[in-house]
Amino acid sequence: MRRIGLAVVLGVSLLAPFVAEAQTPRTVSRLGIIYIGGQHQVVVDGLRLGLREQGLEEGKNVVLDVREIHGDQYLKAAEEAAKDLERGKVDLIYSVTTHVTIAVKRATAQIPIVFYVGTDPVAAGLVESLAKPGGRLTGVHGRSRDLLAKRLEILKEMIPRLSRVATFFNQADSLSQESVRVSREAGRQLGVQIVEQHVASTDQLRLALQRLKPREVQAYLHTPEAMVTSQAVLIIDAARAKKLPTMFHEESLVVKGALASYGHNFYEMGRLSAKHVQRILAGTQPKDLPVENYDNVRLALNLRTAREIGLTISQSFLARVDQVIE
Repeated sequence: MRRIGLAVVLGVSLLAPFVAEAQTPRTVSRLGIIYIGGQHQVVVDGLRLGLREQGLEEGKNVVLDVREIHGDQYLKAAEEAAKDLERGKVDLIYSVTTHVTIAVKRATAQIPIVFYVGTDPVAAGLVESLAKPGGRLTGVHGRSRDLLAKRLEILKEMIPRLSRVATFFNQADSLSQESVRVSREAGRQLGVQIVEQHVASTDQLRLALQRLKPREVQAYLHTPEAMVTSQAVLIIDAARAKKLPTMFHEESLVVKGALASYGHNFYEMGRLSAKHVQRILAGTQPKDLPVENYDNVRLALNLRTAREIGLTISQSFLARVDQVIE
């Protein structure tokens, strides 16, 4: 009997860890993602890689609820998506671009938010300061607007005869207005006129592209704005057909045919954001997690596009380029 009793005790002891594991549910975090479709998909791709690097495997210990929004009413769609995600009790929302993040913040009450934005999040009212966000938002800040003047300067270096440059932006958007003001001031100093095309919808943007005449402008300078950036490939294709040089803010667009970019890489922005996501899911409060100011700026050039549009790039300029697409 004693041997039988001992065997029972040993059996229970050996099974105990498995019983305990079965009784303790594994924690699976739910992450909502809101972004305007098009080029911003690259940010989400980078986020997925970053999550894996942080030990968050999709489908195993994190579930992604992705809301890709489209159309001219994308801010309303962002608000509706954010409300739905908060009602669904996701653990965190990740938002891409300043306007989308503002909309997500406005539409929610308690959910933590991690963002990637290209304008100052303090000025946009998203956080109290970069070092101490002070609320339920934090994330990564790229210097998109800050580099506008330098982009125009680089464009002028590539095209010394440059005197008129087209840009598209939404006149009703205060952030875009400020960006164009910066470009306009830089243009005055360089002797370059910024030819402003006001577009409030994708249809207006397509019409503006159709009407764009190479003899009236010598290049296109991108004004970062969510709707316009979402149509970046459309702009690139139209400009190449008209043999117009293009200068963008994002490196992967050069791979897709833009002449040049000076700025960040969307993929890397998403990858970096994963660190904030992981820490918040692990228990850190957003208010205690400083916004990361990303300062890695690169110059990219597509030589194939340069040849197609008949633009010769000097060897001295090429020597300064960080990434060359042949």
